[in-house]
Amino acid sequence: MQTSQVKSAMRALEILEFFKRVRQPRAMSEIAAALGYPQSSTTVLLKTLITLGYLNFDRRERLYFPTVKVTSLGDWVPRALFGSGRVIEAMRDVHAATGETVSINTKNDIYLQYVQIVQSVHALRFHVDEGAMRLLTESAVGWLLMSTMPDDKIDNVIRRANIATSKAADRVKVGDMMAKIKTIRQQGYCSVENLPFLGGGTICVLLPVTIQGQPVVLGLGGALERIRQNHDRYLSVLQKAAKTVVPSDPFDQPVEIEF
Repeated sequence: MQTSQVKSAMRALEILEFFKRVRQPRAMSEIAAALGYPQSSTTVLLKTLITLGYLNFDRRERLYFPTVKVTSLGDWVPRALFGSGRVIEAMRDVHAATGETVSINTKNDIYLQYVQIVQSVHALRFHVDEGAMRLLTESAVGWLLMSTMPDDKIDNVIRRANIATSKAADRVKVGDMMAKIKTIRQQGYCSVENLPFLGGGTICVLLPVTIQGQPVVLGLGGALERIRQNHDRYLSVLQKAAKTVVPSDPFDQPVEIEF
């Protein structure tokens, strides 16, 4: 595939993601400015998305907005990923009890991926986009995901993650990381301060299901002082929510932790 075709495909997806963020009709000039695209190529991309049925164009107002065809692309995904269990309900229960940012996360090679997120209702909060990825070595969620792996695989992941880490100061020592993972396995959850955000805190627990064969973590995060003050209560809320999630089909199997 030619480079120009790859770039066009990426930009088409970025346009749809742009509308997910703004949730309002936008003019071509606004879309081009927000994404840093040339207006000429933005016009071509928008016309293509209209032809394919993914965007609607109001000629009088000269505004673009997604059609329901965009929704139909992914409305089957939650069911395919989470089966008929209570994963989504568990996430919403935690959010209702804490008001913090709550996420369902899984492993994607040497990265963790935020599969689904309910954003915090607190004034002081940290924003993470659904679908975003972060190296496993750079967050509490990543550490907990690694704790489900055999030690030799963890060693390999850490070394590969260090190669992908641009700043030398952010690279981790295998021995230090293994010591942290040993503690996580003993306590059955992970709680970390100032990671991945300075001034933030994260608490997370494993769920008894997998997504496409990968372990699943239910986590919450927020301002560090608030996490400290509510740590025990938040942990209890997460653990109770995790207990309500029961594997409900052949593709939804408990996580087997290997040591």
